[in-house]
Amino acid sequence: MSSSEAPPLGGRARTAGWSRWRAAPIIALAALSGCGFHLAGTAPLPAVLARPHLSFVDPYSDFARYFRQQLQAAGAVPQSSAVSATATVEVSRDAVEQRVLSVSARNIPTEYLLVYTVTYSVRDARRQLLAPQTISLTQDYSFSETAVLAKEHEADMLRRQMARDLVVIAMRRIASLK
Repeated sequence: MSSSEAPPLGGRARTAGWSRWRAAPIIALAALSGCGFHLAGTAPLPAVLARPHLSFVDPYSDFARYFRQQLQAAGAVPQSSAVSATATVEVSRDAVEQRVLSVSARNIPTEYLLVYTVTYSVRDARRQLLAPQTISLTQDYSFSETAVLAKEHEADMLRRQMARDLVVIAMRRIASLK
């Protein structure tokens, strides 16, 4: 190939263009991290929550399971005793309610509303760090008596997703503690 000919399509000119495209996401990620941006769920916890004691009204609820998982993913080591803990996270309310929104002409429910409510607070050995916070999410879904099992499964999936969303909200508020 003479010096006046253009490089082939698979040649060097194409490779240089692709390396710029590979570098763009890395540059963007560096710029975002420099301004304090964190991916969802990755905000660092305050030092006081390094070894929290978790006190749940229902330790087997969806919220309790996801909350414990998120704390551990953020680097916290839950303590079984409040004595050895740096702080206590108390969840005093963890409730799911199902309300009828509409009924058919035969008085059979056709739509329900799920309401998931959680109340929690955070305190260390000396003082309350976060006053009791109540957060609530609602979600409606349709119901059909011909698909009872499918609709029960849908309600379970909605409840689990609502619990995950409530954990994200609670973790953001807790991460804002100084």
